[in-house]
Amino acid sequence: MAGEHIGSGDPAYEAKVLMISVAARMAGMHPQTLRQYDRLGLVQAGRAAGGGRRYSVRDVVLLREVQRLSQDEGVNLAGVKRIIGLERLLEQAQQRIARLEAELDAAYRRVAELESLARFPGSDLVPTNRTSTALVVWRPRRDR
Repeated sequence: MAGEHIGSGDPAYEAKVLMISVAARMAGMHPQTLRQYDRLGLVQAGRAAGGGRRYSVRDVVLLREVQRLSQDEGVNLAGVKRIIGLERLLEQAQQRIARLEAELDAAYRRVAELESLARFPGSDLVPTNRTSTALVVWRPRRDR
């Protein structure tokens, strides 16, 4: 569609639907070069029902980066493979950090919620002191 594009969050970005000739053309390389990069593990083709290789838009973006690193930056293919691997690790770490930050934010909201309960009379939650975020459950002794 005119003006629309897909990005890394879009399932179409990951879909292995491009034939090798199309992916190679989009990446600006010969299909044999793409096969070589596949054999080296720089990209992983999906397989069609008939056994033909299929690539995603993500693969095409990666292939362009491989071309840029090898041709413009002079990095050999072993170096390119290492760089790509490290970039994948970085991306995974960034995703994990984002998930952990969301969990931490939720925990802080829950603590704030519990602290607000402690400010009301009759609550069983009492702050231990003014500088601590710890809470203690207090129950008065009942006369026996």
